[in-house]
Amino acid sequence: MQMRKKGEWLEITIPHNWVGYSIESVLKNELHVPKKLLHQIRMSKGAKQNGKEVPWSTALQQGDKLQVLLFQLEELGVITTYMDIEVLYEDDHVLVVNKPAGMNVHPNEEGQTNTLANGVAYHYQSQGQEVKVRHIHRLDQDTTGAVVFAKHPLAVAIMDRLLEQRSIKRTYLALVHGKLKQKKGVINERIGKDRHHPSRRRVSPTGQEAVTNYEVLNYMSKNDLSLVKVQLDTGRTHQIRVHLSHLGHPLYGDSMYGSKVKGSHQALHAAKVTFPHPISEEVIECVAPFIDEQDLFPGSVQDYL
Repeated sequence: MQMRKKGEWLEITIPHNWVGYSIESVLKNELHVPKKLLHQIRMSKGAKQNGKEVPWSTALQQGDKLQVLLFQLEELGVITTYMDIEVLYEDDHVLVVNKPAGMNVHPNEEGQTNTLANGVAYHYQSQGQEVKVRHIHRLDQDTTGAVVFAKHPLAVAIMDRLLEQRSIKRTYLALVHGKLKQKKGVINERIGKDRHHPSRRRVSPTGQEAVTNYEVLNYMSKNDLSLVKVQLDTGRTHQIRVHLSHLGHPLYGDSMYGSKVKGSHQALHAAKVTFPHPISEEVIECVAPFIDEQDLFPGSVQDYL
């Protein structure tokens, strides 16, 4: 399927398998536009056939150009801060960047700068993109690796749905203390807030469902450390840190959850993210190289995926 951005419009050349579909059917069932956004597009006359306003019941023919108003100019929403962000993937709809340690994904208070979102705002501005900064998921301040941003409301709505459906797959690499009993396993323990600590989480029968899959890649007897590959079925706050600590194997450098080592940050890296593209549905796979973990993880990310 051919599609391209033309100013504020997404132009789609109708493929043979969409012949006879109405404009409304394409928007609802092929592009998965949610109800609220569908209403906005209707009100702004934001769908055209070959550049003309026609009824949404109009049947489309092969080679027709369907234009959809998707890329309206927006405020960035955060202060721009100059930083060198590492872009792993970018097109008109999605941006994936590699987050360093010691940085929040987004501001937690008005006027805050030096978060990843501030750097993304600078990146958009320097590329001449008037796009609101919207993250699809978060990483802890001291966790490094791939973070996904969406560039327009439709991409946001679809990516949020994919996240809910667990179609966005994230693979992490963690360095933990000790030797795990099992080479592979699933940790299925609910996670809730810790009453005694405002930001800490703990395994709790009344908490939210949390499922973590792990596989031990390497045990380093010299340091009594294990390198573990982790995939999440759910995305709870501090999930990997809580679950591995619960097993008796806290992350190296994670003093909040039991590590006695005073590292600069916990050894946790979001190494890979895979997702169906929100518009084309093509599978996108992004691998995030280690940024500042060379002293923690031996080798490169590719060695472990």
